[in-house]
Formats: sequence, C-alpha cells, structure tokens
Amino acid sequence: MDARNQRSAAIRFIVCLGVVSLFADMTYEGAHSIIGPFLQGMGSSAAQVGLIAGLGEMLAASLRFFSGRFADRTRAYWPITILGYGLNLLVIPALAFAGNWQTAALLVVVERTGKALRGPARDVLLSDATSVVGHGWGFGLHAAFDQTGAMIGPLLMWRAVSKSNTFGPAFLWLGIPACLALTALLAARAAFPAQGKPPAQKAPQPIPRVFWYYVAAAALLACGFVDFPLLAFHFRKTALADPSTIPLLYAGAMGVNGITAVIFGRLFDRFGLPVLSFGILISILALPLGFLGGSAGAIAAVGCWAAGLGVQDASLRSGIAQVVSMNKRGSAFGAFNGVYGVAWFLGSVVMGLLYDHWLVALVVFGMVAQFAAAVMFFWLRTPLAAAREAADTGC
Repeated sequence: MDARNQRSAAIRFIVCLGVVSLFADMTYEGAHSIIGPFLQGMGSSAAQVGLIAGLGEMLAASLRFFSGRFADRTRAYWPITILGYGLNLLVIPALAFAGNWQTAALLVVVERTGKALRGPARDVLLSDATSVVGHGWGFGLHAAFDQTGAMIGPLLMWRAVSKSNTFGPAFLWLGIPACLALTALLAARAAFPAQGKPPAQKAPQPIPRVFWYYVAAAALLACGFVDFPLLAFHFRKTALADPSTIPLLYAGAMGVNGITAVIFGRLFDRFGLPVLSFGILISILALPLGFLGGSAGAIAAVGCWAAGLGVQDASLRSGIAQVVSMNKRGSAFGAFNGVYGVAWFLGSVVMGLLYDHWLVALVVFGMVAQFAAAVMFFWLRTPLAAAREAADTGC
C-alpha cells in the first residue's frame, strides 16, 4: 500500500473509532453531567461526591495497568475493547433504578471499570493509525468525535430533565446511544480486522526512563485538575445554575473540548510538550473563576476547564505513543493511566474535603499542583525528543 492510500486507510479507521466514541460518550458524559446534582438530591455531601467521582476515575485509570499488560500479552485488543464498551450498555441505564446514593455510586464505579478494560486496548488500536497521520492530530481528531458525543449527551439530559425536573428517569434515554456505540464498534471490527497487529521488530524495545518522569508530571496534573461533578455541585449549591442549566454548561464544555483537541493536536505535532504546558495554564484559571467568582465566572471556569481538558486529550497519549514501541504501548498506556487515576482520586478526595471547610485552600491546592505539572512538562521537552529519536531508530 502506498503512502497516500495508507494515510487514507488510517484516517478512515480513526473516524470509525471516533464514531464509536461519539455514541459511547453520549452515554457516559450524559450521565456524568448530572451525577453531581443527582447524588446531592439523594442526600450525599460534597466530600462524598468528591470521593465517588475520584474513586470512579481512579478505577477507570488504575485498572488499566493490568488491562494494558493483559492486552500486550494476549494481543486481544478487539475482544477487550468490545467487552469494555459492552458494560456501558448495561450499567448507565440502570442508574434510573438506583434507590439511594450508595447504589448509584456502585453503578458509577462499575461503569468506570468498563472504561478501564477498554482504554489501553483501544488506545493501542488508535496509536497504530495515528503513527501514519501524526499522533497529535490523530488523537485530536478522535477526541473531536469523542467530545461531540460528550456534547450531545448532556443536551439529551437537559431535554429530559427540563421536561420532568428530575434526574433519575433521564438515564433510561442513554441506553439508545450505548446500543449504537456497541453496534458501531462491531462494524469497525468487521471492516478493519487486521488493525492493531504489532509490526515485526528485531527485539521488543523497553519503555524508556523518560516515560516515568512524564507519568509523574501527569500525576501532578491529575491531582490538581478539578472534576466537573464538584464544580456542578458548587454551582447548584450556590444557585449559580439551576438543574436544567448544568447539563447545558457541560455540553458547551464538551464542544470547547473537541475544538481545542483538534487545534492543539496539530500544534503538539509541530511544537511538542510546550503546547501541553500552555494548556495547563489555561485550565488553572478554572479554579478561582469557578469557586470564587459569580455567574460569569462560572461560565468562564467551565470554558477554561474544557480547553485544558481538550489539550490533555490531544497531547498526553500522543507523547506516550511517540516514545514507546508498539509492542509495549498497552503496558505503557495502562501504567500511565494507573498512576494518573490514583492521583486523580487523591486530588478529588482532597478537594472534596477542602470544599466542605475552606474554598480558598481548595483553589490554592489545585493551582499549585497544576502549575508544578506545567513546569515539569516544559522541562521534559528535550529528554522526550531524545527518547523519540531513539524509538524511531530502534523500531
């Protein structure tokens, strides 16, 4: 296959998985947009919301350490991905029948476990294609589909909540995009059965040392990056937004996320890690604007939060794919997300506790952790470039 046809095939595959993620994120992000006020309505505290959100994200990420190693060992990238997406179909609509916040929390955790299963395997499939078109742009394009679904899902929830003024029954509507996601994935598997098979290599390349510094910087970022349910909890508690407006804010955030992912993905391919550092400086502003500002500050905070998340979507996985060989990417993605998830959990718990006692301390904690991450990523630009050159000559 010549270079032009190879590029076209890679783009088609990225688009196929993008459609899968579009429907999957309609399901998850639609649920995610109302989880905070849904739990509040069931009697949970801010600390409990932070604990639930953090625990879910920790499992979604930390269990990838094991699923990534399993994916590399078995090369069963497609079956693992299909199983992970299948859990979406079962769990999210079941939230409509949760009778208390403990049951709802358990379902959130189970859904995040499904994400942990599919994440590394799907990212290996994607990284195979993005190596042809540019990792930053390829992951950014996929993220654009991802965030389109993440925008539509909350809009669907806004419509459902506006009509009933209750959160629980709205989850039933999310069974439709969950079914479509699984159908689209099976279609992609049939169309591209050979995708994700590692190329022949003289010897498997070890994971470079710079990868672990990269992971440490990402852990700092995760620790200081506020989760949307806590922001939404604050908006609802302080009457900065009514129940039906919160899904709209989240939908707008996902639109900003998708746009920034594509833009900064291109910039990452050209300029590297300084782009990620710049994006972190934008996301830092979400903390003082969201927790210490008024209504206008809340809207601006959601925009900054979404832009920072879009930069992460385009850049974090791209940096890993640039320096880790195909035969080790499942393990690398899994280890990265494992550490990232634990850090996210710890940060969410700390922020939830600080919210109940001292808002200013919450803001300072998040800003300091993220700024330290931005500095560390900027410092890593040179060793990451050296590792990338070594990976290119070693494969």
